[in-house]
Amino acid sequence: MILVTNNEGTLGVPTTARLLADQAAALDAIEAGIRLIEADPSVRTVGRGGWANLIGQIELDACLMDGTTLRSGAVGALRDVLHPVSVARAVMQRLPHELLVGEGAARFAREIGAEPAENLIEDSRRVWQEWFDTTLTDAQKAAWPHIDLAALCRHAIDPEVGRDTTVFLAQDATGSICSGTSTSGWAWKYPGRLGDSPIVGAGSYADTRYGAAACTGAGEMTIRCGTARAVVLYMKKGASVADAVMEAVDDMRALKGGLISRVTIHAIDPRGNHSVVAVNGPGNNVYWLWDGAGEPRRCLAVAVRL
Repeated sequence: MILVTNNEGTLGVPTTARLLADQAAALDAIEAGIRLIEADPSVRTVGRGGWANLIGQIELDACLMDGTTLRSGAVGALRDVLHPVSVARAVMQRLPHELLVGEGAARFAREIGAEPAENLIEDSRRVWQEWFDTTLTDAQKAAWPHIDLAALCRHAIDPEVGRDTTVFLAQDATGSICSGTSTSGWAWKYPGRLGDSPIVGAGSYADTRYGAAACTGAGEMTIRCGTARAVVLYMKKGASVADAVMEAVDDMRALKGGLISRVTIHAIDPRGNHSVVAVNGPGNNVYWLWDGAGEPRRCLAVAVRL
């Protein structure tokens, strides 16, 4: 058994590790851990307490993937729901689809009785209001929200604003490997923007036969490279988990134009090996590892530059 999660997974890692140790299924353990993070407003890049988009709304993305069946469930740009990861799981279990977004995802959440929530907490509202007051011209404020939002997207790539995710990769006692992600996306993103978190094969991918991978950071990059799926395919072709991640990093060197920024790739294989590589990061990226015994421990990711 093994569990890997990023620093944003701190609140959920003890619960997920305990459930795995108690022989719970990987999908159940991952969902339980992520739900704790989504509900805690101290994690400002996931769930309740996340940063607002350009028009002051919280839009949430989440995904779960079962590496044994290769079924996935994902939601994107979902509003007013406390646990998008559980709505994503219901997509997997109740629908013939893999991904729902926007109002369709919200309608489905209501149908299944998903717990509603006001995810824009007061501090997030205050920060957004300060941005609005100091950034927009008087003419823009007077016409709000009927203005050109595209011109404001430059604020979404400000390195000082949040743009992270929580990712969980786990193998349970039966050998099944699963992945999970959840995020509120970037602060000041264009309404309706999806990052890589709900995109199977970009932000996460799991295949019990070969391993799993999940990414945080600039999702636009991993969408373009199909990073999570690529890592698993490299392992399928015989690469070690460490070499597979580095091959996926090398894929990113072909990116030209668009946003070239920070990405962290997390990966595990069926033999209990793992690799976490921080691309273009500050060099102090930490993650959590539980290797089937004892307590989860913090580790330092390998740092590389493109």
